[in-house]
Amino acid sequence: MVSRARPCAGALLACAAIAVSCFCFQFQGANAAAATPSFGDNFEITGAEDHVKTSPDGQTWYLSLDNKTGVGFQTKQKYLFGWFSMKLKLVGNDSAGVVTAYYMCSDLDAAPQRDELDFEFLGNRTGEPYIIQTNVYRSGVGGREMRHSLWFDPTVDFHSYSILWNPKQIVFFVDKVAIREYRNSDKPNMFFPIAKPMYVFSSIWNADDWATRGGLEKTDWTKGPFISSYSDFTADACAWASGPAPPACAAVTGDSWWDQPPAWALDKGQRQDNGWVARNLMIYDYCDDRKRFPTVPEECALRTATTS
Repeated sequence: MVSRARPCAGALLACAAIAVSCFCFQFQGANAAAATPSFGDNFEITGAEDHVKTSPDGQTWYLSLDNKTGVGFQTKQKYLFGWFSMKLKLVGNDSAGVVTAYYMCSDLDAAPQRDELDFEFLGNRTGEPYIIQTNVYRSGVGGREMRHSLWFDPTVDFHSYSILWNPKQIVFFVDKVAIREYRNSDKPNMFFPIAKPMYVFSSIWNADDWATRGGLEKTDWTKGPFISSYSDFTADACAWASGPAPPACAAVTGDSWWDQPPAWALDKGQRQDNGWVARNLMIYDYCDDRKRFPTVPEECALRTATTS
């Protein structure tokens, strides 16, 4: 297991000229003194191993894409609920057609009944901003896309991208800013993933048939190889060991911090930040797409942040 960095409520951080609610991290006892695990301790490479480079200290991985293949990695461990965070530095310069994906999935492939939580970073032509797409699947049903621009250049330095997942809500964070909340309801919500443990994945791949301006901008392979960088993976979460029986932490007991009221909903500052993001950075919201969804999906009414 990785270092146990856990969020605590009520911290504020100034970021991009807005008041940003964030999580402050408190390292617990022996975990704080433990050696930081390398990427190889937590992940397995999926695909061409010669397309992955490791920093001398083992703390940073570099994934490359060329006109032959991309590459990815996955955790050795499955999880059900918790806090998952990674720092990424995205492909710079002309990255049109290139997608860097960082996501959670219940299966090792695109199984038809999979549950999934997605960050996808859509590259662009030089000087044009990256687009960040998030999505949620339950039992193979997705279509819950939202797209945002970012308030910084994600190719210059590392930034953290995190997911909080519990039975009440899923929240996508960028540098501790809640860019998206996806809530469950008191009655069973057929579009909320709640029962299947998930691996954590990342990959870099060519998607120039759709990723940049709907596929109009193609990947310029003369600019390759394209490299995305990763560091500081944290999973403070319920680890699901092999076997059919769920671990004790999967039960709704209130014993884990992610299963307690402060983690069940955005606080006031987080709602304000999420509203600011919606007003200023949102590009697409499936909840507003009447062509795809003539009837508003039921989970859209559960959002607590306001855009006004």
